[in-house]
Formats: sequence, C-alpha cells, structure tokens
Amino acid sequence: MLKVKSGEVEKLGLLYERYKKRLFGFFFQMNQNAELSEDLVQNVFVRVLKYKHSYVDESQFITWLFRIARNVNYDHFRKSPKLQQVELSKAEQVKLDSGSIEDTITTVEYNDLLKKAMAQLSFEQREVLVLSKYKELKYKEIGEVMNCSEVAARTKAHRALTALRTIFLEMDK
Repeated sequence: MLKVKSGEVEKLGLLYERYKKRLFGFFFQMNQNAELSEDLVQNVFVRVLKYKHSYVDESQFITWLFRIARNVNYDHFRKSPKLQQVELSKAEQVKLDSGSIEDTITTVEYNDLLKKAMAQLSFEQREVLVLSKYKELKYKEIGEVMNCSEVAARTKAHRALTALRTIFLEMDK
C-alpha cells in the first residue's frame, strides 16, 4: 500500500488480488447478494485509490481496508435502505459427504436457521459477528475498524453472539 500511496498505482492490482475474496466474503455475509457484494468490493478499491493519502503505515493495512469496506457498506445502505434486509438464499452451504442423509439434512436446516437468525440481528451485531467469526479479525483490529476500543469490540461481539444464540434457540423450538 505504501507503493500505491507513493504513486505506483499499478500495485493496486496486487492488493486487489490479495484481498478481494476476504472483502467479498464480508459483504456477502452482510447482505447475501453476490452481485451487490462484487460491486461493493470494486467500490472499496476505488476508495482505496481515492484516499490512498490517508493510509498511515502505523496501522495494519487489513484494518484500514475493512474500515473503508464498512463505510462503503454503510453508504450503500444509506442510499437504498430498502435493500438492508438480508435476502436469504436457499443455496445449501453443506456439501454432501459420506455421512448419512439425515445428518446432512439436519446440518442444512441448521445453516438455514442460522442465516435467518443472523438476519434478525441489528446491522452492527451482524457486522461484528462477520468480522470476528467469519473474517477472523482480532478484537483489536475490529475495534480499529469500528472506531472503538478492543474491549468494546469484544463486548459487542459477546452481546451479538448472545443475541444470536437467543434468536436461534427460539427459532429452533
């Protein structure tokens, strides 16, 4: 990123190749829409180029990048709030393996239930869970992305997980 900042913008392609999957996964977990997620990834890298001067070597690039991704996500849904509802796809995330068909069906049902429970969380709760559990960022990094302390990020993640567990168990009855 320092090379991009100093004017070697062709290096942005390397950053794109390295981080596009992680960003796509973040956006897809937040909105369950592949086309929209691809567009938002593109918007992130447009902003990376636009705001390259604001990158400081003291922070980790991934933290800076996810902060931009978070802002892109907010801006998109601020412009079109009706899209904020998560579209639940029926695509199965579980591959059939050597296990029994009953186990596979149960797993697929739980995955579907988990998606529905995630959709019922607030935007911030869903975001902190995606960053911590799916993108596996450390709480310190999540705090930097969300402009809060490491302790606050840990607390938000714990509360979101508790809320998810409550919703999931209610739905599973």
